[in-house]
Amino acid sequence: MLKILIPTDGSESSLLAVHHALALVGHGLQARFVVANVQETATLYELVVAHDPDVLQSVNEEAGLDLMRPAVALLEAAGQAVEQDVATGDAAQMLVEMVERHGCDAIILSARGMGSLRSALMGSVSHELLHSSPVPVTVVKAVDTVEVEPEEAEGPDAQAPDVQGA
Repeated sequence: MLKILIPTDGSESSLLAVHHALALVGHGLQARFVVANVQETATLYELVVAHDPDVLQSVNEEAGLDLMRPAVALLEAAGQAVEQDVATGDAAQMLVEMVERHGCDAIILSARGMGSLRSALMGSVSHELLHSSPVPVTVVKAVDTVEVEPEEAEGPDAQAPDVQGA
């Protein structure tokens, strides 16, 4: 049975990875899941205000668990075995450590989440994982839907739009 890491940041798009994993299960894949969240390292201001690293760790842990709640709920509602893990630091590096710590066989993640400006400048977590992960990585993208005008799609004489080049 495969063990699959699913990173989530609490965004709707991060749930796409969970839906993809459940679709695979629906097609017969037998798997267990580790839902993961990586919190950013505390700023100097947060360190000064908190006075206690244990307080910051506790806050990060609670925030991570809260952000993972929707993903965990979906998996558990589908009867899947789920572990949870929260870490603090560089997202890609921490996720690789989680893969190793939990003995995961694969990663499924969404292409885009609520990444910070810093991660946008340095490159996406999915891009980093594609290069640094010791296990296969599946990146799930949102499917772009094309809206068809109702009058174009109605009736038996409806024709496909002309797609010849202009």
